[in-house]
Amino acid sequence: MRSSYERLIRPLLFSLDAEAAHHLAIVLLRGASYFDLALRALQSFQPAPKPKTVFGLTFRNPIGLAAGLDKNGVALPAWAALGFGFIEIGTVTAKAQSGNPKPRIFRFPEQEALINRLGFNNEGAAAIAERLRKLRGGKRWPDVPLGINIGKSRETPLEETTDDYLYSFRLLREFADYIVLNVSSPNTPGLRELQGREALAQLLGAVREKNQIAPKPVLIKISPDLSSNELNEVIATCEENEAAGIIATNTTLDHSSIPTVLDEAGGLSGAPLREKSTALIRAISARSAIPVIGSGGIFDARSAREKFEAGAKLLQIYTGYIYRGPGLLDEIAREL
Repeated sequence: MRSSYERLIRPLLFSLDAEAAHHLAIVLLRGASYFDLALRALQSFQPAPKPKTVFGLTFRNPIGLAAGLDKNGVALPAWAALGFGFIEIGTVTAKAQSGNPKPRIFRFPEQEALINRLGFNNEGAAAIAERLRKLRGGKRWPDVPLGINIGKSRETPLEETTDDYLYSFRLLREFADYIVLNVSSPNTPGLRELQGREALAQLLGAVREKNQIAPKPVLIKISPDLSSNELNEVIATCEENEAAGIIATNTTLDHSSIPTVLDEAGGLSGAPLREKSTALIRAISARSAIPVIGSGGIFDARSAREKFEAGAKLLQIYTGYIYRGPGLLDEIAREL
């Protein structure tokens, strides 16, 4: 049976342009984050606690908010109230940037999919660090782990990539329970080249050097479009540089599930990504003990269970939440 969100709220949101609907949802959740009464109302959606410990952190439940929904970290109290076991903000870049030209988010309801080519639109590391500092100084800092996803600024040359990531890392690490290095978005030119062994080793090594005192777990987020050999190199590089985990996966450039007449440039997420991301989780888990966070095509308890059975220790949802709403967390948690 469809939830009230699917019957009433989603049709209203889907009557708007996709990015306008996203903006409206974030504005409402940001507003709710300032009011205890609103937060208590959101808590009615919380699933029962299902604690799990991974890479030294204890999660209220293993279902997290994926990066991309709250790039600037403006609604952390609301996400925690809704019941997420952890929250990941970003992708944050060293420099503020507006992203790619609009329109840049496209819905495909028949396929339960989204295509986005946002391009890391965010306020920049300094502004987001200041927001987090103010929030932490108040009484509404979330009681679940916070991940901060960082990426390369679009205008930064590839040869200056490491310094670009380190700038964001230095500013944001004190607020993060874990840090994610996004090296796999298809919407920043050249970014996926950072998954190559030499480039990834340089980046992970530099971050590791700056992460010696009170170290934070550092993860990488990978593409679902890696070949088997490329994946082997990523795994080996992560092991050599003591990465804490891998998020599998980012969006895909495989648009074969979308009718050509409707297709758009950008990264595809949602149900069509389900099998591809699960296959990568299974491959990583078969080759390494590195913890994997599964992301991609999680729309119900069955698709969540597939990720766990493939070897994922935690899950992240994004597109599934847009289509299914707050009831998705409880449905998955009840099946754990």
